[in-house]
Amino acid sequence: MTSAQPVILGEMPSLSKLYVNAAAQAARRRLLGAHDGTALPAESHEVRGVAVDVATLTAYQHLIGETASDVLPAGFIHALAFPLAMSVMNRDDFPLPLLGMIHLRNSVEQRIPVLFTDALDITARVENLRGHRSGTQVDVIAEVRRAGTAEVCWLGISTYLAKGVFLPGIDKPSPAPDRADFKAPDPTALWHLGVDTGRAYAAVSGDFNPIHLSVLSAKALGMRRSIAHGMYLASRALADVGPSRGDSFAWDVDFDAPVFLPCRVALEITTVEGSAGAWGRSDFVAWNPRSGRRHFHGSVRAL
Repeated sequence: MTSAQPVILGEMPSLSKLYVNAAAQAARRRLLGAHDGTALPAESHEVRGVAVDVATLTAYQHLIGETASDVLPAGFIHALAFPLAMSVMNRDDFPLPLLGMIHLRNSVEQRIPVLFTDALDITARVENLRGHRSGTQVDVIAEVRRAGTAEVCWLGISTYLAKGVFLPGIDKPSPAPDRADFKAPDPTALWHLGVDTGRAYAAVSGDFNPIHLSVLSAKALGMRRSIAHGMYLASRALADVGPSRGDSFAWDVDFDAPVFLPCRVALEITTVEGSAGAWGRSDFVAWNPRSGRRHFHGSVRAL
């Protein structure tokens, strides 16, 4: 990965202010013309000495179904770093529009347990601008370290798509091969998600993106109903895998189709043993039990 010069921020950015600024930026681009650059910002953003709010952590653990623990869940760390990642994509020299970005996939390496008492240094940057059959995609990399140390405890790579945005000089890849038909297996869990699911996750993650909050706010952004946060779904699947995953693991998820609220979501988890009978890997897949449409799939494996 390329090195980026850090811009040190005094505190974690406000997501609500970032969304307001993104809306203003979108209006400026519509008025003045699309951003014609294809270079990503060379600087990373960093906040040092970030402290965890215990009440928020407890509420997150309860909502997701994680066992109460002093160790921060991997999904909670993603939520903690998310405002900083958003701030990089909110820069004037970021070539893609932030509003309307679609979360395609997420890859996390939980290398070392992080405790709620640890002060954290968090860094975020963007890399790998490339074409997609439906637009342009980019990777947002977040790294978390214990304050004042060099070792990365948690690494997250989130891939986002700017649908319908084709930048000059970036090749559009060949059409993807047809996916094999998904055949729904027997579920190991059935989630009942209420219309307030998005608001509940926003309260513990800080992500108050309007597409998640209500029918009215989602319709204002072109959605027929509000949708569940992808990382809420992925984090809940990770919690269902359970503590057998251990302290160091890789967690990958691909988002296939949005989950419109309210709804039911079926989930299957399969586990494969590693060497000497120890846990090695768990695969998960979630789908709509009525239509059979797959919502997301992924895996958790030991590092």
